[in-house]
Amino acid sequence: MTKPQASSMIFYLTIVCLLVGVSGAQKGPKSVQKWFRKLPHAKEKQTQLHFYFHDQVGGINPTVVAVAYANSTFGSPTMFGLVMVVDDQLTVGPDPSSKIVGRAQGIMNYASMQEMGMLMTINFVFTGGKYNGSTLSVVGYNPIQRKYREMAVVGGSGVFRLARGVATAETAAFDAKSGNAIVEYNVMVLHY
Repeated sequence: MTKPQASSMIFYLTIVCLLVGVSGAQKGPKSVQKWFRKLPHAKEKQTQLHFYFHDQVGGINPTVVAVAYANSTFGSPTMFGLVMVVDDQLTVGPDPSSKIVGRAQGIMNYASMQEMGMLMTINFVFTGGKYNGSTLSVVGYNPIQRKYREMAVVGGSGVFRLARGVATAETAAFDAKSGNAIVEYNVMVLHY
């Protein structure tokens, strides 16, 4: 393809994308919702989930690993600036040897200079039962020293297509020496 042909093709594709975008914008999100509800499988459902999240910071096989920090992070009482990657197991009970239902995978970073608080961007990846292969995406501020915390469910896949809802967290156990924690999660999610 010559340079003028390539330029013409890019111009043509840009116009097509703009026209599709304009026509879609005129219909708006309500028409998309109506279209989706007409599908046979597309009835909105509400699901409640309960599981335990196992943070292993110390020990032989940590599931939380620091990947970045500022020079001042470890002098900060709130660990401000610490960024970690997480791949924690999710279980049906607080005992780490209880049945595994999935993994919590994502990024947690200490984002507050006033309290021990993390910005969490986590995917709950389910690996068994009727939710096998499905995910929930959770984003929010997690002030870990508070008893009760709440984060938004902002999406999902598989069984949890078009998910929205809330995930609440409560620390079930914490070992100050190792930094390991077990966190109880209750999730209420609306999905199709």
